[in-house]
Amino acid sequence: MSDVAETVDASEETPDFTTAKAVLTYVVQQLVEDPSAVEIELDSRGRKSVLNVHVGPGDMGRVIGKRGRVAQSIRTVVRAAAARDGGDVEVEFLD
Repeated sequence: MSDVAETVDASEETPDFTTAKAVLTYVVQQLVEDPSAVEIELDSRGRKSVLNVHVGPGDMGRVIGKRGRVAQSIRTVVRAAAARDGGDVEVEFLD
């Protein structure tokens, strides 16, 4: 019976999203003019995890792209990386 309890406890752990965060940091730093101003923070809201992206002034347009296409591509890649970490994460771009 203890094996079942251990399995349940392991599934309840929240992933740390190290791979997703590393991928997001790398991609965003490659797009902006000031890579040192890029900040990524993980915000866990209950069952929902969000990676908040902060960039320097003037770089938000580069990260979002025309009609949000770059931002959507970034979200897709980061979700795939989060799946490797064993969870699901959303990406929000904040001023």
